[in-house]
Amino acid sequence: MSLAGRVPRKPKALQKGSKVAVFAPASPAEQLEVTAGLAELRRLGYEFTPVQFPGSEGYFAGSTPARLDAFVKAARHAEIAGLVALRGGYGATYLLDHNLAAQLQEPKCVIGFSDLTSLQIYLWQKCGWVTFHGPMVTAGLNRGADDAKGYDEDSFLQAVGNTKSGWEIPLGGKVLARGVAEGRLLGGCLTLLQATLGTPWELDTAGSILVLEDRGMRPYQVDRALMHLKQAGKFQAVRGVLLGEFPESGPAVKGSPTVPEVCERLLSPLGVPIVFGAAVGHTQRPMLTLPLGVQARLVASEGGQLEILEPAVVQ
Repeated sequence: MSLAGRVPRKPKALQKGSKVAVFAPASPAEQLEVTAGLAELRRLGYEFTPVQFPGSEGYFAGSTPARLDAFVKAARHAEIAGLVALRGGYGATYLLDHNLAAQLQEPKCVIGFSDLTSLQIYLWQKCGWVTFHGPMVTAGLNRGADDAKGYDEDSFLQAVGNTKSGWEIPLGGKVLARGVAEGRLLGGCLTLLQATLGTPWELDTAGSILVLEDRGMRPYQVDRALMHLKQAGKFQAVRGVLLGEFPESGPAVKGSPTVPEVCERLLSPLGVPIVFGAAVGHTQRPMLTLPLGVQARLVASEGGQLEILEPAVVQ
């Protein structure tokens, strides 16, 4: 179902004193990293109740019923304004098999990236929720603000706290195709976005500034994923493309195409602005926070700039 005409459902802003819940929809994490991430949330002025996670089951942070129940309870709790993911890994897609949309009420700030892309796309397609592609407790927040493996504090606070106006995000990337375009900011981790194809929550990319990022993919694997999206018609009505750094994704054979070269070859024929190498998601720089579901303008010149044209949260 196309959501082109739907008004996004925006969550209430996070301010100092707001209560946030940490939830674990995917894989477990080390306790030292959890402690560091919680300390950063506390430094930002947020309050939260003691965090308890179900015992891990292999590569899951607990059973599917336990992970689902924890997310739904936090999302429905009247005093909780935001939900910050513990980490990615794998497992969030299991939550989507249980009529999740019917169990949710008012939108909340749902913050995360990587495996969280599955949940965030579902919340957009099924519920119209604006969510936040940004740091998690043990993937960004644990390393602190503006650390190379941490997160960009300014874009985070603007995304979850600015109720008055839009703002600008310098991307520090490389322009693959020059131009300026406006559209709805959507997307996330490439592998997880690709995995929505054929599901009831397949991402509708029409009219979007499409964000694609990932890590640990060989150039031929990026090629395959992009070709799949192309052949599925997901690029036909895209207005601009914002690509991450794709770290740990070097060629397997010396002299073969790189990820930027693959992206330029497959995406430049679209005739839309394209910026590669933004510090989004899996990055080796302070991670930017992007509000997914709001109108944005991609300026593909110099290092690239993303202009968020409307607040992502309400008072």
